[in-house]
Amino acid sequence: MPALSALPFLKPVHLRSPRRSPGGQRRHTLPASEFRCLSPEDAVSVFEIEREAFISVSGDCPLHLDEIRHFLNLCPELSLGWFEEGRLVAFIIGSLWDQERLSQAALTLHKAQGTAVHIHVLAVHRTFRQQGKGSILMWRYLQYLRCLPFARRALLMCEDFLVPFYQKCGFEALGPCEVTVGDLAFIEMRHSVRGHAFVRRNSGC
Repeated sequence: MPALSALPFLKPVHLRSPRRSPGGQRRHTLPASEFRCLSPEDAVSVFEIEREAFISVSGDCPLHLDEIRHFLNLCPELSLGWFEEGRLVAFIIGSLWDQERLSQAALTLHKAQGTAVHIHVLAVHRTFRQQGKGSILMWRYLQYLRCLPFARRALLMCEDFLVPFYQKCGFEALGPCEVTVGDLAFIEMRHSVRGHAFVRRNSGC
């Protein structure tokens, strides 16, 4: 994990200078903005953001709390959180998949030998929406995946109204997804993260 946190795309940005207390001593302050992989300890914060973001729109969450903990225990390196002043404001959770397309089993399984990263969920806290944070976080996540030698492509499924957002992030629509959740149907989307040798050589990966 220390090696992962050293990757350039996960380094804190806009760090603030240490503040001084009235007595003149330096006081520790949190970075204004930080990107890092999530841990099981972040699960409750993740679920609170996800629940608020999805329940009113779809009636259900992509991942329930026990599933969030499941993936953050199995593959925390495939998650990414955006923190402001130590507070989680946006996140992505992924796992590995070993087939060309997603199936129902992809909702709950992590295939450790897989080369496809299944992005289960991207969510932004309600007070930080409409600020471009979702697309920025996705860009950072995709750059991060290019530093992982086993990652060849990213897959996700979304409802129709989200297709333009993910297309702007560089994903291509593959057509209807085999996976359904209740009455909801999805479009499957793919983003290649292979063939970026130049990026790897010049990014500190």
